[in-house]
Amino acid sequence: MKNRQSAIKTTLIVAMFISLTGCAGMSRQGQGTLLGAGAGALGGAALTGGSAVGTIGGAAVGGLLGNVITQPRARGRYRR
Repeated sequence: MKNRQSAIKTTLIVAMFISLTGCAGMSRQGQGTLLGAGAGALGGAALTGGSAVGTIGGAAVGGLLGNVITQPRARGRYRR
């Protein structure tokens, strides 16, 4: 059973990295959102022992943070 779970996790990680190669045409903010969601999903799964709710929650929070952090800055925002 552990061998099967390990194989599934490895396959999912490899699939995630392969899918990230499609980011070449994406905006910086889109890339940040996707990267944040992936990292959040991995973190959520690790913290909750692989539960689906933890993984999905981590992906949602990570995607939101990745989106906000990579938002384009408004020029002249603080001009007087």
